[in-house]
Amino acid sequence: MTLLDPPTLPGPAPRRARPATARPVPHLRHERALLRAGATLVAGMDEVGRGSLAGPVSVGVVVVDATTRSGPRGVADSKLLTAAARTALVPALSRWGVARAVGHASAAEIDAVGIIAALRLAGQRALIAVAGVVGPVDAVVLDGSHDWLTPPAQGALFDAEPGVVATGDVDLGVIGTPRVHLRVKADRTCATVAGASVLAKCERDALMVDLAVEHPAYRWDSNKGYASDEHVSALRELGPSPWHRRSWRLPVGA
Repeated sequence: MTLLDPPTLPGPAPRRARPATARPVPHLRHERALLRAGATLVAGMDEVGRGSLAGPVSVGVVVVDATTRSGPRGVADSKLLTAAARTALVPALSRWGVARAVGHASAAEIDAVGIIAALRLAGQRALIAVAGVVGPVDAVVLDGSHDWLTPPAQGALFDAEPGVVATGDVDLGVIGTPRVHLRVKADRTCATVAGASVLAKCERDALMVDLAVEHPAYRWDSNKGYASDEHVSALRELGPSPWHRRSWRLPVGA
């Protein structure tokens, strides 16, 4: 280097690549804590279809007891999985735990009683199904911060109107009054809730694919009743079908 050459300065240190964020792995720690506290049967529940424009709202439930081992490999919140990954998990989930089920409330029932009461109805139907196998559960882990499963103390708004919604299959004496434990992001941390979300998603998706055969213009086979561009376009052109939630503000007309 001559006196006229500029000094050589050290360059910035190369940036280290950030490690990829690992997907959370659901576990049974929360469910096992409830079992240690005295519960005999603990259920994880999750819903799908709440924001759809058409089709039912569906609630999945998976029940475990003290003998249940860790969840199937790959189980996760259904929203984090591809359709193929969800479908591949169903056989293992169908053998895991002591009971599992999916309950539904139709679009007509949603119109009659509102989405929250319809969620409760679907959840009660799922609990009745598992109670037929193992009896009433003691505790339910529910995803989120709102308990939509426990009936309101003052009674449901439409209880005084017989025939408004078909609830003859819901015998609350069968399921008792399980204690609900709310947990935000339970579908990402609790294996039972994650498993319930996968089962509910797969079953509801299959229902929407079947309905798409009767109403192909809405493309429910691909959008599952949600507000995709082709679904909204068909609604504006054709109006709602019998499977649409007509009490909702549907994008119909020009």
